[in-house]
Amino acid sequence: MDRVRVRYAPSPTGHLHIGGARTALFNYLFAKHHGGDFIFRLEDTDIERNIEGGEASQLENLEWLGIIPDESPLKPNPQYAPYRQMERLDIYKKYTDILLEKGYAYKCFCTSEELDAEHERQVAAGKAPKYNRKCCDLTPEQVKANEEAGMPYTIRVKVPEGKTYEFEDMIRGHVSFESEDIGDWVLVKANGIPTYNYAVVIDDHSMDITHVFRGEEHLSNTPKQLMIYDMLGWIAPTYGHMTLIVNEERKKLSKRDESIMQFISQYKEDGYLPDAMFNFMALLGWSPEGEQEIFNHDELIKEFSEKRLSKSPSMFDKDKLKWVNNRYIKERSLDEVVDLCLPFLKEAYDLSQHDDQWVRDLIAVYHDQLSYGKEIVELVSLFFEDELHLDDEAKEFMKDESIPQTLKVFKEKIMELEDFTKENIQACIKATQKEAKVKGKMLYMPIRIATTGIMHGPDLASSIMLLGKEKVIARLEG
Repeated sequence: MDRVRVRYAPSPTGHLHIGGARTALFNYLFAKHHGGDFIFRLEDTDIERNIEGGEASQLENLEWLGIIPDESPLKPNPQYAPYRQMERLDIYKKYTDILLEKGYAYKCFCTSEELDAEHERQVAAGKAPKYNRKCCDLTPEQVKANEEAGMPYTIRVKVPEGKTYEFEDMIRGHVSFESEDIGDWVLVKANGIPTYNYAVVIDDHSMDITHVFRGEEHLSNTPKQLMIYDMLGWIAPTYGHMTLIVNEERKKLSKRDESIMQFISQYKEDGYLPDAMFNFMALLGWSPEGEQEIFNHDELIKEFSEKRLSKSPSMFDKDKLKWVNNRYIKERSLDEVVDLCLPFLKEAYDLSQHDDQWVRDLIAVYHDQLSYGKEIVELVSLFFEDELHLDDEAKEFMKDESIPQTLKVFKEKIMELEDFTKENIQACIKATQKEAKVKGKMLYMPIRIATTGIMHGPDLASSIMLLGKEKVIARLEG
């Protein structure tokens, strides 16, 4: 195998989407597994849809994930630069002139109104719409006259007749298309800017791209691209078309789907860890050989194989992502978890009444159960509420006739404490067990409900310590 070179080529029309991130990730893993290069290229020819900062956002979020390009507009290789399509227009024109000269392409002067009318006529006749080749056989004199008259034109490819375009897809196996199903499509728009299917071929060839992993929505583009490779006498890269990412209802993940956050920046802002996202997304359409699911960056590069890419849609499981992220958070030091959670706590609550150690202890209580940084706000809400709000199940439980005595004994033990530490509070619970003659559920749950308002939660002694002696006694008396 020649040196592997792959690319991720987004349009700067928005921020890094989950689907785009997965495409970049699989290309990156394949390249690094084979000791090759991962290239970031920009398809910026859709000028009206480009947004300011789109390119920077893509690169920043890729870097956050740990997907670092070997080449990009910011890190160019002089042999292959430039990496933005709008800076490569002279390159495309060079090959367009060759295609025109060889008769593989022609100038089309049809207006949009003419094209729309023909499209409607073909649909009404029950035909698959495609260009009727009205301009295909214009004489050089007619073309010249139209140009001199200032008529705008596009450049179309003359699709060969009776030709089969076939290739071996790395994921799907043998795929073939018939040329008769493809109309003479536009190579260059009237504004002189090439279309996607044309520019991508020139870019991939001139940048020595060897393999292309992309979404299955690009499968139908492949015969058009193979057509240009044939006409210019080039060897096409090896393609692999990845399956769709679907939501939990098994519907295609769409940017309008509000059940799932769509952009990598949203996960970053909510306090997900980049290495956890890297790990989780690698499992969206790829499976390792064994049962292991948690891999670090280098392990994924070593294990990755295109042969284990799925042919079935990949479900974006939000609970699975939380589980993976939780595994990574558990491995972080408490200092790192405090740094992760503190900005969310400061935004949600007034921490001025608490010292740094109290905040650190609070976060420590939830270290092992935390799924993502922002979740800390909801988990710790009980420590910032003045009043308890018991649900019906808790209220029903507290009707047991033995509970008042248990709480009376516990309150007496707590009131005697001078040093309100976790260890001393735990000792009070043990002493209550002995004096009130209760244990297990009938010991811990009444104390938890009376002090925290919930039936289940983190370590009880730690929770009581964080609430503080004054608030705990007030609640026990209430």
